Amino acid sequence: MRLPTHKTKGRVIVYTGDGKGKTTAALGLAIRAAGRGKKAAVIQFIKSPERTYGEQLIFQKLGIEMHQMGAGFTWTKTPEVHREALKRAWEFAKEKVMSGMYDLIVLDELNNALAIDRFPVDDIVSVQDVLQLIRTRPPALHLVITGRSAKRELMEAADIVTEMKLVKHDYEQGITAMKGIEF
Repeated sequence: MRLPTHKTKGRVIVYTGDGKGKTTAALGLAIRAAGRGKKAAVIQFIKSPERTYGEQLIFQKLGIEMHQMGAGFTWTKTPEVHREALKRAWEFAKEKVMSGMYDLIVLDELNNALAIDRFPVDDIVSVQDVLQLIRTRPPALHLVITGRSAKRELMEAADIVTEMKLVKHDYEQGITAMKGIEF
């Protein structure tokens, strides 16, 4: 069996930190991959299909799959609603990753989901589950994992880790999220 080369071995990329730009960087990779004729998909673990996002609108036009699987911020609904959404998202993500149909998959805000401490999530998806998916994914698949509070084990398993550092944000002055910038 021939081992994958740097041109055929998929990378695991983690974007984390408390600064802005994690999802934006990951979506940029999906656009770049699609521009090169690669098949890309984005699965969002926290964002809800009840809202519309700018990236969703343009990805429809570009033919990049995007799936909002979450229930929104953890304080907006009951733990049961969030746990069910997370369970559906994780099962869906595993199916997509293992299908062999994609060159790049973004698991957006998966780090956030793993860091939930308001209710238990380890029985639905744990760090060990994600590490197993990383190990067993198709060898050429690039897997991008975003979100604050990335677990140390995931960062160690990744090929590339970028931490976005918050220096200044207008949220601190009470400015709300802006269309086209935050969503």
